[in-house]
Amino acid sequence: MDFTYYSHSTFLVAIKGKKVLFDPYFTDNPKASEFDVNEIEADYIFISHGHVDHVMDAVHIAKLTHAKVVSNPEVIAYVQDKGVENVHELNHGAPVLFEFGHVRAVPAMHSSSMPDGRYGGNPMGFVFTTDEGNFYYSGDTCLITDMQLIALFAKLDFAVLPIGGNYTMDYKDAFLAAEFIKCDKVIGVHYNTFPLIEIDPHAAVNEFQSKGKFLLLPKCGERFVAVKEQTGLNL
Repeated sequence: MDFTYYSHSTFLVAIKGKKVLFDPYFTDNPKASEFDVNEIEADYIFISHGHVDHVMDAVHIAKLTHAKVVSNPEVIAYVQDKGVENVHELNHGAPVLFEFGHVRAVPAMHSSSMPDGRYGGNPMGFVFTTDEGNFYYSGDTCLITDMQLIALFAKLDFAVLPIGGNYTMDYKDAFLAAEFIKCDKVIGVHYNTFPLIEIDPHAAVNEFQSKGKFLLLPKCGERFVAVKEQTGLNL
């Protein structure tokens, strides 16, 4: 399983030869100036909710790559209105089978609206269970007790959690989320893009390390191979 971090909450995971892009936000992103949105590859685009910093480039990339856009019905209706035809709508509930494995949409507590002002549907996170590893992307959310159910669904190799605070969990709440989901390896996102979500990265890493967990804060554009072993995923 390959993981590429672009910036903010935008990342790509390659699973069984399929490139799965999450919450694409390149245009007007102050941390993404080095990337050409026209060169981003994807077979799938998963969107956690409707805010512009999560859907900004979804339509453009979907049209260029013919990737399948996966999200809640309201986000799917929006991208369809913009001319995207390859879509799969889902909502909170049982796992759905895709080419690369199963995905379960799980609750996230946040707001959601589309760039044109229409309602963006229920925010969600995603639990991926695949032959190459299992992971959870929470999307934008505060700490919620529903996260405790995730450990019943999957033994996670890693989780992708927001740590910037203000709009989402901060890194201290993200540590508690990691406890809830019984996951020791976390990739932090949604921080230091704007002044309101600026944090001290060293303090965040130390918070996890001092309590026996691992927080990875990849650089923009950093790519690494995650290898599943009996002990979990080596990041």
